[in-house]
Amino acid sequence: MRRRRPAGASPAPVRLPRAVRAAGVVVAELARRVRRYAWPSTAGSRNRVYLRDRLVALPLLSVVAFGSLGWAYADGRDDTAQVRDRLAPALVQLANARASLFIAHGEAVRNLADGRTAGISGLGERYRTRVARATQSLNQVSRSGALTVAEEQELRVVSALVVDYTGWIGRAQGHAGDPVLRDAELTYARSMLCSAPVAAPDARDRDPSCRPGTGAGATAIVDRVSLLERHLGERLAGRADWGTGVPAAAATGATALVLFTGGLWRTVSFLRRRFRIRLSLPLAAAALPLLAVPLLTADALLAQHARAAAVPVADALAHRTSPATETIAEERPFDGPDPWAVAVLGDRVDEELDEGRLAFLDGVAPFVFPAGLVCAGLVGGSLHAYRREYLVVARPGAAV
Repeated sequence: MRRRRPAGASPAPVRLPRAVRAAGVVVAELARRVRRYAWPSTAGSRNRVYLRDRLVALPLLSVVAFGSLGWAYADGRDDTAQVRDRLAPALVQLANARASLFIAHGEAVRNLADGRTAGISGLGERYRTRVARATQSLNQVSRSGALTVAEEQELRVVSALVVDYTGWIGRAQGHAGDPVLRDAELTYARSMLCSAPVAAPDARDRDPSCRPGTGAGATAIVDRVSLLERHLGERLAGRADWGTGVPAAAATGATALVLFTGGLWRTVSFLRRRFRIRLSLPLAAAALPLLAVPLLTADALLAQHARAAAVPVADALAHRTSPATETIAEERPFDGPDPWAVAVLGDRVDEELDEGRLAFLDGVAPFVFPAGLVCAGLVGGSLHAYRREYLVVARPGAAV
């Protein structure tokens, strides 16, 4: 028969499952062993045992520390290189191409309205220059290596549309004497640039632009270029973000590095006190790469700050540049530079990325982890030699 618990009595304590208690014991034992190897006590410890523990712990900590820090540092350097050499130049060239096409269209409309029909020269020197610049910018984006396979296919479509666009401008020039056909062909050419009509306030601009369309009908040149700019901008912002892997690797490497540095110092003190070795040259050589850690840390922080500063500049390239600004910058080159001009923004992002690094550390990232392996080899080899020599010379019956 079951006994009823009296009213008001406290419930019986819940017993932990046997598996949970066993897991706790295992974790506690592992923690004790890790603490023993990572930070053993020199008080009352035998020389042989202490050297054996150091022989296991210090090389392992060196490999973990320099491996984690080397991966995090190389990842940050790679992100900066991707932004500086690929993403940022591609965004600059896309902004150049978009503005050049609008300027070229404005020149063609004005020249045809004035009745200029003498060959291609009737469209004006600026029209030819801007079309050539737009084509060249698109080709440079294709060669930048910043695009995926699907984006390269999209860029080829844009290049083909630019060729078709210039063809329709040529047809409009051929029908310059017929205002109806000329205006219809200019309107169709304009529709190839923009899927949405120009808003009324923008229609008074010298070189009116348009907002990119979205959805299934967004098939014009500006729509596709804006889509590429958005993808590249998101990729650049992702490169500027810390993410989760780099902070985790940096935290792991920093913890292992602190333990390695402290353990190396305690080992040197142990050898000086017990073995009368004032200076161990192999251990001193193993400590030399530690001097580079503050420089690597400063370089990584500068690079991350530079990548973060490049994000708003990339956004400005996609949304703040305009054909009117580029036209003014071209016609009045000796005036003060407009902060939203494509060239100014391109120079700004280049300066941010160039200042966001320590130049003398270029090419160091691949050698961080090998330096940790060298440290591990020096520490392990020297401690093995000390331990072997001690076991040989120790007297029988001595406390070892």
